[in-house]
Amino acid sequence: MMRVLDLSAPAPLFTGRPIAPASARLAPSPPGDPLIGHQRMARDPLTSFLKLREAHGDVVRLQFGTLTAHLVSDPSLVQAVLQDRARIYGKQTRGMKQLRLALGEGLLTSEGDFWLRQRRIAQPAFHRKRIDALTPAMIEAGERARATFVPGRVFDLHEAMMRLTLDVVATTLLGSGIAEREARVVGAAVDFITAESNRRLRNPFQLPLSVPTPQNRTFLRHRANLDAIVFRMIEQRRRSGVMGDDLLSLLLHATDPETGEHMSDAQLRDEVMTIFLAGHETTANALSWAFVQLSRHPAVAQRLKQELDTVLAGRSPTLEDLPALVYTRQVLDEVMRLYPPAWTIARSPTEDDELGGYFIPRGSLVFVSPWVVQRHPALFPNPEGFDPERFAPGTKLAHRFAYFPFGGGPRLCIGRTFALVEATLLLATLAQHHRFDLVPGFPVVPESAVTLRPAGGLSMIAIPYD
Repeated sequence: MMRVLDLSAPAPLFTGRPIAPASARLAPSPPGDPLIGHQRMARDPLTSFLKLREAHGDVVRLQFGTLTAHLVSDPSLVQAVLQDRARIYGKQTRGMKQLRLALGEGLLTSEGDFWLRQRRIAQPAFHRKRIDALTPAMIEAGERARATFVPGRVFDLHEAMMRLTLDVVATTLLGSGIAEREARVVGAAVDFITAESNRRLRNPFQLPLSVPTPQNRTFLRHRANLDAIVFRMIEQRRRSGVMGDDLLSLLLHATDPETGEHMSDAQLRDEVMTIFLAGHETTANALSWAFVQLSRHPAVAQRLKQELDTVLAGRSPTLEDLPALVYTRQVLDEVMRLYPPAWTIARSPTEDDELGGYFIPRGSLVFVSPWVVQRHPALFPNPEGFDPERFAPGTKLAHRFAYFPFGGGPRLCIGRTFALVEATLLLATLAQHHRFDLVPGFPVVPESAVTLRPAGGLSMIAIPYD
C-alpha cells in the first residue's frame, strides 16, 4: 500500500484560502504542506479518507493548493448535499471537467435545464417494464460468457466481466451487437481514458488537449476510436428506420416538447457514450468484487449456491425468478456497500453554506463518499466485515443515506434498476455452475480511479461444481 499522511496527529486549522467570514466556524483539518496543502493524500485517497473521518470526524476541511474541500461523512449531511439542498450543490468540479473530455454533456455530466430535458427524454427507456423486456438478452449474454470458462485455467475475471457487461449494454441499451475487434478497441479506450482522467484529476496542472503531448495524442486517439463506434451505431439505427425498445431508438425518435426538434448527432453521441462507458464498467466492477468476496467467504458462497440450486434447479434464471433470489441480491447489496462502483461523489456549492455547523465556501469542493460512509462504524457494526445479512428482508438502515452506491436525490442514477436486475441475473447465471477461486498470493487492491475497480485485474480459476 502507498504511504499516506499521519492523520492521527493533533490537527491545527489550515490557514489557506478562501478567507472565511470572521464569524464562520471552520471544520477541523489535518496538518498540510504550506504550499500544496493536502495534495499528497491523492496518492491513496481510499485510505486517507477513512483515516480522515476516524481522526477528525464527519466534516473535515482539506486544502489542495488554493482549492478548499470538505469530506462529509454524516448521512444527514450527505442528504443535505445530494437531496435537500441539491439546487446549490452543482457538478462544476474538476472531476466532472475531466469526464466531460470523454463523455461530453451527457446525463452524468450535464446540469440545469439541459440536464432536466435530457433526463425526461431518457427516463421512459429505464421504466421497469422496458427493463423487464430486456432480461432475456442479459441472460443470453451471461450464458455466452459462462461457456468461455475453461475449468482449471487461470484467467482475468475482471476483464471477463467487462466484456460481458459490454455485451449486455451493446445489445440491450443500444440495440446493436459489438464485434470482438470493437470490444478490444472499447476495452483499450476505457482503460486509458479512465487512467488518464484519474491522473489529470489528481494533478491540477494539466495542459489542454489541444497541446500535442504524447498523453494528449493518445487520449484523443482513443476518444476518436470510441466516437467512430458510437456514430456507427447511430447511423446504422437511423438507416434501418426500425423503432426498437432500446434507449438509442428512443433518443433517435424523441423530440423536445417545447421546440419539436430532434437531438443533434452531438447530443446523441454524448448520451450514448455515457451509457456505453459508465453503463458497463460499474456493473462489471460490482460483479468482480462479488466473486472476490465469494472466494474469500466460502460459507457465503455455499449459501448462495444453495439458493440458486433451490430456485433454479440447474436452469438459467428468468425475470420471474428475481423475487425468489433474495440472498443473491443481499450478496450484491453487501458487495456494493464495501466496494461501491462510484466510490466518491463531488459537488461544488454555488453559494456559501453550512454543514454540521461548519462554514462551506462557495466554489469549494464537497466530497460525499459511499466508500467512507458505508464503512462508518456508527452505521454498520464491524464495518470491514462481509455480511450479506445486513440486507436481509426486514432489516432497516440507520439512515436512508447510510447506503447510497447509486447516489441520491434528483441525480439518483437513472440506470439503478437496470444495473440491479442485470447484476442479479448475471451473478445467478454464473455462480450456479462455477466457483471462482483467487490465485493464491495474487494481490487484490482497489483502485480509486473514476470507478472502484481492482487494480491489475483479478487472476482467478473457474472450478465447475460437480
